[in-house]
Amino acid sequence: MSDPVKRRASLYSNSTLQGPSRQTKASGTGLFKMLPNNVNKTSLHPTGVAPHQEHTELEQELHDKAHIDYDRVAIIPNPSVAALYEDALVYETGTAITSSGALTAYSGAKTGRSPLDKRIVEEASSKDNIWWGPVNKPMTPEVWKINRERAVDYLNTRSRIYVIDGFAGWDEKYRIRVRVICARAYHALFMRNMLIRPTREELKDFHPDYTIYNAGKFPANRYTEGMTSGTSVAINFEQKEMVILGTEYAGEFSFPSFLPSFLPSLPA
Repeated sequence: MSDPVKRRASLYSNSTLQGPSRQTKASGTGLFKMLPNNVNKTSLHPTGVAPHQEHTELEQELHDKAHIDYDRVAIIPNPSVAALYEDALVYETGTAITSSGALTAYSGAKTGRSPLDKRIVEEASSKDNIWWGPVNKPMTPEVWKINRERAVDYLNTRSRIYVIDGFAGWDEKYRIRVRVICARAYHALFMRNMLIRPTREELKDFHPDYTIYNAGKFPANRYTEGMTSGTSVAINFEQKEMVILGTEYAGEFSFPSFLPSFLPSLPA
């Protein structure tokens, strides 16, 4: 293992020891029990992270548009790679650093994409512009509302959520501003790498064209009309939003897979 990797692994090993629990020895026994600490405290955030008393413009936008409970949930906007590494190692079971310095993460039961669970909301702008069939399956606006609400409800139960802003595409004429809202550091890191990073100046006035809500640890209601399983990956071109339920596989973030349906509407 190279020296930089050793130093990095050492940092995060120490961070894990300072994580969300500590050991105390029960009196008169050889047993140890785990006592909870501040679940939002890490070495990069030694005082912990908590909802702000005075809300930022981004938090207000999330509250107004998505009904994110900013008085309860700590919103972490555009964190660094180091912060995401540490949070993943401290809070996410099965996460580790490889000998090359890459982060490995556990994606749950799903280890690949779920093509049979993808849906496109059938509404005025998509009805006559999508080749509907076994690949492009429709979802009703009513079911979309149920799934979106389910995703937001789950995110509001978390102690912290991550927001990643970036561009899909290099060309400034055609690139799309994308905002990702998710509960796992692993997902946030994936999209931080996948999207083009905005400059600091661009982030100051960043308002997304599309928003992705990833509540993948929480299943879709399989009894909802049109659901084939507890997994749902759906996009609404009218509302310019995407919702992920029931799969923690990061590849479902592949927003470009939907772009062929969207790009024809852009000016040439």
